[in-house]
Amino acid sequence: MPRYLILTKHDAALDVPPMDQWDPADVQAHLDCLRALNDELARRGELVEMNALSGPELAKIVTADGSGPPVVTDGPFPEAKEVLAGYQLVDVESEERALEIAAAVSAAPGPGGVPLRQRIEVRQVMFTFAPDL
Repeated sequence: MPRYLILTKHDAALDVPPMDQWDPADVQAHLDCLRALNDELARRGELVEMNALSGPELAKIVTADGSGPPVVTDGPFPEAKEVLAGYQLVDVESEERALEIAAAVSAAPGPGGVPLRQRIEVRQVMFTFAPDL
């Protein structure tokens, strides 16, 4: 079965505040929705992994040419309007199923229970590098 990476991004253009500014009940409703979705995906044998990421203020950008020490800077850039908030790796029968999952993530409730309508990026995994164990 093909694997797909479902990327959830916080998009400042949607005029939704970052989650650390939400009412605690709204945060709980959002997390409960995602937990229920992930439980369903696990039950169906489709969930490979799911992770939420720290905020961009903790991100680092690393560049190197291999001949000297890497250059490490804070990132992403402050003017970034969209930041990666988390991802799911799923193993599903079809692209259509991956898109269904992405739609469910996009519709997760935000402040006041209103669906977030986040833009979710779906990308098929081309191949996997597995270590020789």
